[in-house]
Amino acid sequence: MSLEATEKRQLTYERGNHSDAFLISTYEKLVYPRIIEEKMLSLLRQGKISKWFSGIGQEAIAVGATMALQDDEYILPMHRNLGVFTTRGMPFRKLFAQWQGKATGYSKGRERSFHFGSQEHKVVGMISHLGPQMGIADGIALAHKLKKENRCTIVFTGDGATSEGDFHESVNVAAVWDLPVLFIIENNGYGLSTPSSEQFRMKQFTDKAIGYGIETVQLAGNNILEVYDALAWWANSVRENPRPVLIECMTFRMRGHEEASGTKYVPKELFEEWGRKDPVANYENWLVATGVLTIAQKDEIRARLKDGIEADLKVAFEEPEPVPVETAEVGDVYANSATGLLPLATGPLEDRASSQQPIAIGESREIRMIDAIQEGMRQSMERHPELVLMGQDIAEYGGAFKITDGFVEKFGKDRVRNTPLCESAILGAALGLSIKGMKAMMEMQFADFVSEGMTQICNNLAKIHYRWGQHADVVVRMPTGAGVGAGPFHSQSNEMWFVKTPGLKVVYPSNPYDAKGLLMTAFDDPNPVMFFEHKAMYRSISGPVPEQPYSIPFGKARVVREGSDLSIITYGMGVHWATAVQEETGISMDIIDLRTLVPLDVETILASVKKTGKVLLLHEDTLTAGFGGELAAIIAEQAFEYLDAPIMRVASWDTPVPFAVPLEQGFLPKGRLREAVERLAGY
Repeated sequence: MSLEATEKRQLTYERGNHSDAFLISTYEKLVYPRIIEEKMLSLLRQGKISKWFSGIGQEAIAVGATMALQDDEYILPMHRNLGVFTTRGMPFRKLFAQWQGKATGYSKGRERSFHFGSQEHKVVGMISHLGPQMGIADGIALAHKLKKENRCTIVFTGDGATSEGDFHESVNVAAVWDLPVLFIIENNGYGLSTPSSEQFRMKQFTDKAIGYGIETVQLAGNNILEVYDALAWWANSVRENPRPVLIECMTFRMRGHEEASGTKYVPKELFEEWGRKDPVANYENWLVATGVLTIAQKDEIRARLKDGIEADLKVAFEEPEPVPVETAEVGDVYANSATGLLPLATGPLEDRASSQQPIAIGESREIRMIDAIQEGMRQSMERHPELVLMGQDIAEYGGAFKITDGFVEKFGKDRVRNTPLCESAILGAALGLSIKGMKAMMEMQFADFVSEGMTQICNNLAKIHYRWGQHADVVVRMPTGAGVGAGPFHSQSNEMWFVKTPGLKVVYPSNPYDAKGLLMTAFDDPNPVMFFEHKAMYRSISGPVPEQPYSIPFGKARVVREGSDLSIITYGMGVHWATAVQEETGISMDIIDLRTLVPLDVETILASVKKTGKVLLLHEDTLTAGFGGELAAIIAEQAFEYLDAPIMRVASWDTPVPFAVPLEQGFLPKGRLREAVERLAGY
C-alpha cells in the first residue's frame, strides 16, 4: 500500500459495527494520556518535574494496540507509549510516583520514566538501549507457542531503533520460528534529531518485511479506529496461525525527543501538516460531528479525567522519597534462590567448607567432565519440563562440543532449539521465557562470542530483578579457556566481564563432580547464571560423579588440599596447575577451589589465609583487572595482620591469547607458577 493511500486514511474514520459506547470508551482511553501529558508539560515549566518524554501526536498507536490485545497478553512499549500504561489500567498515582523516583513507584525509585514493567498488567518496559525488548518479545511469544496458549505479543520500536542490530536479530528469529509477535514500528520520521533520510534508504518499513519473508501492513497511525481494527484483526490472526507480522504506523511526534532537546531541527511545515492530523482532536471532532459524543459529554469526560489527575498528583507529591538502605538495595539485586535445591552429594569431593551436612544419594562412577555436564543438563531437563535449551547447532548436530548430542531425540526440537547466529536476540528470548514462568539455557558456542550479547546480559538479565522484581531464570553456558591452540577469539577467559555486574552469578567448576552439581544448582536458581566450562577439561579431566541428581550450593568453596606453609586460591584450570605444583614440590599448602566467583566464599578464603599467613592468587585470566586483584583487596582489608609475606598473583600475560602453541604456553601462567610458589614459601 502506498504512503499516499495511508495519508488519506489519517483523517477518515470508518465506524464499522462499533457501538456508541465503544466509540466513547475509546475516546476516553485516547484523551486520557493527552491530558496527562499536558499536565506534565505544565509541571515541567513550573520546575516540579525534571524530565519528560512526550508522545503527543502518537497516542492512537499505543492506545489502539493495547485495546487490541487480551488482558493476559504481553505488550512491550517504549518511552513514548504512555497510552499503553493508562489503557492497561495502571493507576496514574503510581505512574507519577514512578516518574518522580518515589519509593511507591513501580521500581521503588530505582528507575525513571517508563523503564519498568508490571507482571500484574502484563507490561514489560524498555531499557535505554531501545532494541533489546524485541528479543524479549520473541521469548514471550515462544512460551505462548510452546504452551499452545493461542496468544499474541506486541512490541514497539521507533523508526530510529530499527537501525539497531537487535531489530534484525529479533525479527529474523521470530520469522524462522513462526512466533506470534506483532512488531509495531512507530514511524515518526526522526531518531531523536536525525531524519529518516540519514537512518535508512528504503521508502517505507513495509519493504523490510520482504527480506524476512513475513507479512506486513502500513497503518495510518493517527487514526485510532484504523489502528485498533487492524491490530485486533492481526492479533487474532496470529493467535490462530502463529507467525510474526511487521506493522508500520505512520505518525509524528509533536514535541522533541524529550523536552530539553526542543524541536528546532524539525521544519515548521511538518508541524503544520501533522497538526491537522492530530489523533485526539480529529477523533473528538468526528464523534461530535456524527452525534456520538455531545459537547457536554466531552466536557464531562475531560473534567473528570483532569480532576482524577489532580487528586492523584496531590497524593503522589506527598509520597515519601526512597531511603537508601544497603541491605534492602543489595537484597533486591537477586531473586530468592533458597528453595528447590537438590541435596548435596557425598563423595571424595564433598564440600568441607559448607556447613550443610552431605546427604548420601548413591554410588559414584568415574566419568569425564563433558559427560558430567551433559548428565546434569539432561537430568535438569527431566526435572524441569519448562526448561528450553537454545544455541547454535545444539540440536541434531549436538553442539560444537557434542554436549547436547542425543537431546533432540529425547526432548524434542521444541525444547532443544537451533538458533540463528544472533546472540542478543536469543538472550532476550531467554529472558522472555522467564517472564512467562519458564526456564532457559543458552549455549554460547564459545565464551568469546558472548560480546555480541552484552547488552542483554548486563543491562536486561542482570538488572531486571533490581528494577522491578522480575527474575531472570536463565543459564548461559560459556565454553572458555586456552591451552588448545585456538587463538584470540576462541580462547579468552572473560569471566571478569561479568563479575563486575551486580545481578549475575558467575560459576566456574574445575572437575566433573562440581560441574554437574553446580550446573544443576544453576538450573534451580531463578537468577541469571554465567556458567564457565573450560574446554580443555571437557575430555581430559575425569572424576567420580554420582549418577543421581544433586546440587552444590553457590558461594561455597572447596578445600582441595590442606597444608600449613601457604595458600593458593584459584579456580578452573588453576586448581589442576596448583595441585601438580604441590605434588612436584612437596610444599605443604592449602589449595582453595573457589567454584563460584559470584557469590564468593570469603569466609573460607580468610580462614585459609589466617592459617598459613602466605597467599598466592592464581587464575588463567590476564593479570590486570583479573579476579586475583579483587581477592588481594579483600585479603588486604580483612586479613592484613595475619600476612607473613606480600600477596602474590600469578596470571596470564596482558595480551590477547596467541595462536601458536609455544606462544600460548608462554602466555599461560602454568609455567611461572612453581617459581612463584617456591619464592613465596621461602619468604
